[in-house]
Amino acid sequence: MDQKTFEGWDTIDAEEAGLDADALEQIIDYARGNESTMNRDIGQALADGHFGEPWPIGEVVGPVKNRAGPSGLLLRRGKIVASWGDVDRVDMTFSISKSYLSLCAGIAVDDGLIPDIDAPVRELVRPGCGFDSPQNRDITWRQLLQLTSEWEGTMWDKPDWIDHNRVVMGQAGNGAPKGQKRDLHRPGTHWEYNDVRVNVASLALMHVFERPLPEVLKERIMDPIGASETWQWHGYEKSWIEIAGRKMQAVSGGAHWGGGLWISTMDHARVGQLMLNKGVWNGVRILSERWIETITTPCDLNPVYGMLWWLNTDGSPIYPAASRSSFFGIGVGTNLLWVDPDNDMVVVARWIEGDAINGFTERVMASLIQ
Repeated sequence: MDQKTFEGWDTIDAEEAGLDADALEQIIDYARGNESTMNRDIGQALADGHFGEPWPIGEVVGPVKNRAGPSGLLLRRGKIVASWGDVDRVDMTFSISKSYLSLCAGIAVDDGLIPDIDAPVRELVRPGCGFDSPQNRDITWRQLLQLTSEWEGTMWDKPDWIDHNRVVMGQAGNGAPKGQKRDLHRPGTHWEYNDVRVNVASLALMHVFERPLPEVLKERIMDPIGASETWQWHGYEKSWIEIAGRKMQAVSGGAHWGGGLWISTMDHARVGQLMLNKGVWNGVRILSERWIETITTPCDLNPVYGMLWWLNTDGSPIYPAASRSSFFGIGVGTNLLWVDPDNDMVVVARWIEGDAINGFTERVMASLIQ
């Protein structure tokens, strides 16, 4: 196990944490030995068609950064039990960015800026923001956050159909090829993992706050939980707009076409612990417990998805070895932010091959002895 000092964190040895020390070493060896096959040159990985989209429709329109090797942290009872790799290095995190977007939405709800998540989004954004058409006018905040909006249009030069029929975590639509345009359903009646629509949610939230979302996230969550100053949240070259007389960039909910949240393993762990604590940090309420429960409640149309968080629901768990209370931020790479309330545990694992994540979770669970 890597040995280092973690500023602001208590550490605990395996036995005291209720884990088998030998099994813990095997977990780390497994994580390191199953590094992602994704090219460390992320720009090249995307250019080579990682998301299966032809140019120019799949062109990268936001910044990218080369990745490091595997890294991770295991926390139990709020203390660090194990770490591997460079946990302070800032890397792209792809779709875990979506889970951070849900936290920004929670701030808006807690502050009363979004009084009702079942009300149409158009009531809180200005005309011309993509919610005026017959297909889009009745889309609600809940539908945007649960990925059931069926929003139609083009956002930052990417049409919604670029992600039609997308297969993610075994959750698929119609069996048709990804990017083959299909007939749209009524909002709230079809689940689809669609980055364009998540970017629409990001823009809509920026309109509600009238501030850049990274500014909101830093002030209301990252600074209060003691996160570093190193994380960044990027949008696209053309995602700059003016709101309330101020030019600001709408950030992306992933790095599908570049951009997204760039963050360290350590800062991910802090957010995971905040979620495990049901929105409380060192006795201070950061997010309402009600919001944490809302975003980790299964969507009616997809039992393994809440609001921009993946769930390990009975009957169809994503990772069968993990507890059914577990929920996850998951991004390409694979980047994994795993929160396990039943076992008072947070695990961050980065750049592990996707096919090895099941084996990783199995080994973590097998290491628990009390």
